Amino acid sequence: MSLDMKSDDDKLTAKISPQNDVAAIPITLQPCSHNTATATAKLYAVLEAVADRVEMHANIGEQRRNWNSLLLNSINMMTLTATAMAGLSAAAAHAPVLPLKASSAGLFAAAAAMTAAVNKLQPSQLAEEQRNATRLFKQLHEEIQTALILTDLITETDVASAMERVLALDRAYPLPLIGAMLEKFPAELEAAVWWPPLKKSENGGWRKEEMREIVRVLKEKDKQDYLKLGNTALKLNKMLAVLGPVFTGAAAVGSAFSDSSSGVGALAVAVAVGGGALATIVNSVEHGGQVGMVVEMYRNCAGFFQNMEESIESAIGEEGVESREDGELMEMKVSLQLGRSVSQLKDLASSRQHGTDIDEFASKLL
Repeated sequence: MSLDMKSDDDKLTAKISPQNDVAAIPITLQPCSHNTATATAKLYAVLEAVADRVEMHANIGEQRRNWNSLLLNSINMMTLTATAMAGLSAAAAHAPVLPLKASSAGLFAAAAAMTAAVNKLQPSQLAEEQRNATRLFKQLHEEIQTALILTDLITETDVASAMERVLALDRAYPLPLIGAMLEKFPAELEAAVWWPPLKKSENGGWRKEEMREIVRVLKEKDKQDYLKLGNTALKLNKMLAVLGPVFTGAAAVGSAFSDSSSGVGALAVAVAVGGGALATIVNSVEHGGQVGMVVEMYRNCAGFFQNMEESIESAIGEEGVESREDGELMEMKVSLQLGRSVSQLKDLASSRQHGTDIDEFASKLL
């Protein structure tokens, strides 16, 4: 009986793995677990920074929107008041008009200086920049959250990619005005770029020729159309930005020399009153119509299509059965971004491949 018990103990001992084998398991997994935890913590830190930027850009965008409306109203009130004073000084032939003339000239001069400063800054365009930055940072915030939920192993590459996108957005939509503000009157309007350089990836499942046709349509039709419209709006904005201070300055000079008793003085009155009225109209069209915001909107629309072009070109890789599902997913994303169904996207690409000239934009959304 003791022999049998000993035999059973030996069998039980044989079934238990050696201590060295058991200890090898945590030693093998520990570095991977530690690196993943560190990378996850870093990505959460990036997520917090992105959330803070969303709030910052939203607040500053609201502030600059208020600038546009307040400065527009203030300048127009100053200009109209100065115009009325210039008219009254000419009508009051036998009354002391020097105070009216001085006040009118002073208001016109102040309005001219403020108009020049506002035209340089373009508050409506600044507000549109911050609105776009808020939207894009929110989009990045959602993407990082999704990655943290769906991805089992967060790597340092994921963290570096997220940080690159944050810094690219910071460069595209700077918060400060002095020294970092985007050029408001470039020689030629270019598409906005808010993403880091995209690397080539092998993402099978794409029908490469069809997707290249979509890229050509985006480049030749959609992006070029928005750049053309943006350049037209930019030229209009440049003209209005020059005319506003010119009219106001001319009105200030006319107001200083206004005198109804002489021919030259009467002409000066006409210049003061007419210049003030024209300055008010120009200022209202430029800033009330938010022409700068329209320029920025077109610039960002062109950037949207350029981003799609680069994303598609970087994702077109070698065909592979194992990655076909990823390719179909990307194809669906492109269709949704363009406001089309997948079948409509394929029809457009096929028509272009067969040489059919279709006067149609790739996007039905914008």
